[in-house]
Amino acid sequence: MPFEVTILGSNSALPAHGRHPTSQVLNIHDRLFLIDCGEGTQMLLEKYKVKHGRIDNIFISHLHGDHIFGLIGLLTSYHLNHREKSLTVFCPKGLDEIIHLQLKYSDTHLRYPLHFEFYNQQSGAVIFENDFVKVVTVKLTHRIPCAGFIFREKLFPGKNIKPEAIAAYNLSIQQIQGIKKGQDLELANGKIVKNEELTAKPHPPRSYAYCTDTAYDEAILPYIYEADLLYHEATFDKTEEVRAKETFHSTTLQAAMIAKKAQVKKLLLGHFSARYRVLEDLLREAKEVFPNSELGEEGKTFLIPRL
Repeated sequence: MPFEVTILGSNSALPAHGRHPTSQVLNIHDRLFLIDCGEGTQMLLEKYKVKHGRIDNIFISHLHGDHIFGLIGLLTSYHLNHREKSLTVFCPKGLDEIIHLQLKYSDTHLRYPLHFEFYNQQSGAVIFENDFVKVVTVKLTHRIPCAGFIFREKLFPGKNIKPEAIAAYNLSIQQIQGIKKGQDLELANGKIVKNEELTAKPHPPRSYAYCTDTAYDEAILPYIYEADLLYHEATFDKTEEVRAKETFHSTTLQAAMIAKKAQVKKLLLGHFSARYRVLEDLLREAKEVFPNSELGEEGKTFLIPRL
């Protein structure tokens, strides 16, 4: 089952150099989750052929414009395209007022149910959960309240039966159900086949940590520890540490240091300042500290494989 993130927008406050403000689509088990919705998001969904009608949940990190200015356009486009199923936006308080005011003065009455689920910006709060994923908040250090999100895959109950075992022993549905519960297999001749010979170890659950606008803050480390993939903002290069601190953002080296201390498997850099036309130097800086770093470039999909 897929677990992958597609970068839609990778810039910070301003669209520049062919890059757009922040937005991403996370595909977990063929369910799509939109994370932030900067200006131009719906056009990028079309450009990168994302089936945005399958998005039922949107996660908004904070209320700065480069993370929400694309939302009203997307919501009204769903309306114009006759969407009927409900849509839920997980967000800080206040976003509902912003959206409803725009709908009010454009005399727009959505055809579909729109729900706002508010969270506070504390770390460790479970804000969404279903059969295959749990979403937990992590408090970020920014000029206004801001939260990151940790998407953690759930393990399916029961054991994984080896396909070759099903074929070799011509297992019935009843036998398969028993083996999944940990039972051994008794053959017609009385021989016992141990459960561990029939099953494989379960795949470890995968995780994606999304940490946008934030100053360097090691308080997030316990919540993102050993994440398979960490997206961490790197608005500035390593020479701009003072500017980063003033604006509650991070540098390339600070993002890499967080990745290293959290012992994540891979780091994605993003939320780039418009001052940088070319991004390769930013990547080289991060790799000085954390070699398994990549640029979160628009249109790229990053797969988190099963181990």
